[in-house]
Amino acid sequence: MELFEVYKLWDIEPVRGLGTTLWDKDGVEYTDLYGGHAVISIGHCHPHYVKMLSEQLGKLGFYSNAVQNGLQKELARRLGHISGYDDYKFFLCNSGAEANENAMKLASFDTGRSKILAFSKAFHGRTSGAVSATDNPKIQSPFNKTDHVDFVPLNDAAAVEKALATREYAAVIIEGIQGVAGIYEPTDDFFRTLRELCTRYGTRLIVDEIQSGYGRSGLFFAHQRSGIRADLITVAKGIGNGFPMGGVLIAPDFKAQYGMLGTTFGGNHLACTAALAVLDVMENEHLVENAARIGDYFQKAFEGDKAIQEYRGRGLMIGLELKEEYIGLRDRLLFEKHFFTGAAGAGVIRILPALSVSEETAAAFVKAWRELTAIKA
Repeated sequence: MELFEVYKLWDIEPVRGLGTTLWDKDGVEYTDLYGGHAVISIGHCHPHYVKMLSEQLGKLGFYSNAVQNGLQKELARRLGHISGYDDYKFFLCNSGAEANENAMKLASFDTGRSKILAFSKAFHGRTSGAVSATDNPKIQSPFNKTDHVDFVPLNDAAAVEKALATREYAAVIIEGIQGVAGIYEPTDDFFRTLRELCTRYGTRLIVDEIQSGYGRSGLFFAHQRSGIRADLITVAKGIGNGFPMGGVLIAPDFKAQYGMLGTTFGGNHLACTAALAVLDVMENEHLVENAARIGDYFQKAFEGDKAIQEYRGRGLMIGLELKEEYIGLRDRLLFEKHFFTGAAGAGVIRILPALSVSEETAAAFVKAWRELTAIKA
């Protein structure tokens, strides 16, 4: 049997990591400024993370959600405290797409409505409901196409109000910062207007913080810069530092009913241990503050850079839109300078490193960038 090939793969196989460094099977060293799609939040193989997971595996790896699990309760308490959402409830699942599916389902249960409003260029996942709310027809099968989701332009308050005034929408779903699209931000004023419109028309506000959350923007959640509070917040990626995990933070006025949501593997003992280890490291090593500091360093370093059409993002969620003559730079950064970065199409390089990345590593990347752009790609 062979793999079903759905990815175009580089001929590189990482086999070991530490912090922001990776080594491939041939011993070649790379610097990781992508974290496997913003998943690695505290660095590869952090000693505290490895210790906690190893110890838990020696006790109990899994049991079903039919019994008490104190690790889940401890995680909910800790996450509420660090995020500023102490009074919310927490539902645990396995991925970001699953978190978004459950958030949209909760909003529909709560309002009795069936429609979702999403935004141009949005990405919310690849499962059935999540991909229906994703603005990319290339990844929607005929089965996924639905009349229950509509799209409006990001930051267009008038278009939102026109839709919500029909009182047909269970929820608006919006990313704290659009990631896959190439790092586009809702403005603070738009977030505040969106919150007011959702309240006025009885529509629930879902903020997808799967990529932009967990400290990446320099705040715990990106939407917090605007001062609003969402009804539902979805998390994944950085929550487990590579251990598959997702969750939904749920406003206290939602009413739970037994059986309305469920999961086999969500919130298992290993997943919760991974998430608790992540929070330990984030707090002890002040990683949210570090994300803001290194983000400021990158922004200043790339100001006026000749290869960049536009610098977008906050903290360590950065999009570098390249001028046309420099398209192809990402491959050169990888194969000539050994820096992993991400992309949004051919023209945008995404920088999404572990929140623990040092200024020394950031400076080394800027140096490598300058060396390559001295000669056009």
